[in-house]
Amino acid sequence: MMNNKNNRVRFPRGYSKKDFLERINVIKENTNLEISEEKDNVEDMQGIIENQIGFLHMPMGMAGPLLINGDYAKGQFIVPVCTVEGTLTASMSRGMITTSKVENGITTTHLKQEISRAPFFILSDIKKQNFFTKWVKDNFEDIKKTAESTTRYGKLIRINSYNLGNYVILDFIYNTGNAAGQNMVSLATLEACQFIKQKTEFSFLLDSNFASDKKASSITTLRGRGHSVIAEVKLSKNLLRRFLRVEAKDFKEMEQLGPYASSMAGNQGIQLHLSNALSAIYLATGQDVACVAENAIGYTHFKIEEDESLSVQLSMPSITVGTVGGGTRLKQQRRNLEILGCGEGENSSKKLAEIVCASALCLEISLVSAILSEDWVGSHMKYGRTKEK
Repeated sequence: MMNNKNNRVRFPRGYSKKDFLERINVIKENTNLEISEEKDNVEDMQGIIENQIGFLHMPMGMAGPLLINGDYAKGQFIVPVCTVEGTLTASMSRGMITTSKVENGITTTHLKQEISRAPFFILSDIKKQNFFTKWVKDNFEDIKKTAESTTRYGKLIRINSYNLGNYVILDFIYNTGNAAGQNMVSLATLEACQFIKQKTEFSFLLDSNFASDKKASSITTLRGRGHSVIAEVKLSKNLLRRFLRVEAKDFKEMEQLGPYASSMAGNQGIQLHLSNALSAIYLATGQDVACVAENAIGYTHFKIEEDESLSVQLSMPSITVGTVGGGTRLKQQRRNLEILGCGEGENSSKKLAEIVCASALCLEISLVSAILSEDWVGSHMKYGRTKEK
């Protein structure tokens, strides 16, 4: 996070060594942090990877400045991204620069944080359904105590039950604090299920696939998984023309046809490419990148206002990120979290989720504007291809 919220960050463009070093100096000047050149120790990889043979060298860039007025993320941010897709960082930065011209920037609202594990119990016959679901409801506090005995941070919020023949799916829903929490909820749920089995004598399997871990699903769209965040910004007529080369009326056809085309294709959600923003930030901050499969569900909505401005909203029901554990222990990934101001603090994972959603909104704005202004292909030819020698 930037030290001076009113300072306009400018990244030197170009591919020379001089440009590279100047950009690193911009990071240091604005965050008092240096890009880490310290290598991770192979002895520290337990819990991150097995059978390690080395480290993959991958390019990292910075996008911004991103201005947010959120519940947890407030101020200007420099956002680290890792990608091998030329144009992505430039496009995200264009959206961020445009929205930073709006007073207070992008508004974000953190709705909730819930992640689940959904085992199923095998009943001897269907007549046991009512007995079992009632027993679970009546003994929730004991189940909760058992589950939470395995973790310092995880809290069991509720258990939803779903009946299917002689099976009952129990969807254990947790708040996992600053951890992404997949392993946390698995251990807690296993302990709880063993307690239930001991008391009821019904056997279980720990995962029914109902929780949709790392899969796009309707229930994730409706209920959310991980952090649920909404981001919004209103772009004036002048901003649209100056930075994006479009006008609000240009969005009319896209707004009308987009939902129909998405529905025809069977897409989950209505959005252009949330996976691009997610994967780039996840790699840079040590997240489980496979979660992009479930997190790239969202709804981007454009509304043309009477004053010829454009309101843009992005609703993301599933952002599975953490600021402790897993890949966040890697030295550069930890440093990137510190650059974002998410290296510590009670609500650092919520703050990170708001930054992710706002960044994704900027990339959505930039791409749809490029399509409308017919700059899309040209920009990829300029930034997304190797320069011929």
